[in-house]
Amino acid sequence: MEIIARLTADAVVKTLKDERQVVNFSVAINDSYKPKGSDQATKLVTYVDCSYWANPGIAQYLTKGTLVELYGRIGLNAYLNMQGEAKGSLRFHVNHIKLHGGSKTPVRAQEVSTSVFAGELTEPVEDLPF
Repeated sequence: MEIIARLTADAVVKTLKDERQVVNFSVAINDSYKPKGSDQATKLVTYVDCSYWANPGIAQYLTKGTLVELYGRIGLNAYLNMQGEAKGSLRFHVNHIKLHGGSKTPVRAQEVSTSVFAGELTEPVEDLPF
């Protein structure tokens, strides 16, 4: 599955008990549609929590507002809350990340090639239509 979205906050790296590291972040997907019989477009924003396990070094480039292209799969977490009610949440398990710019500081692929897997970054796009 592919998602193109903007980060809602800076990414956070968590270290687990077994010393593995995961990069957690959230993205917002903007969409719009026109309801049947209406001339007004309705805007819809969907927030998705994401996790990336391959390389924690990329977290420094995942800053609020950065446009990213993510490839991965959706996972479901089902649980019971304190009142015994069944709850669930979705998490996007990211396999590949492409940065498209829009962060606080521009990123060039050649600057991060040693710390990020080759082919996972692209140069920032400066002429985005939005």
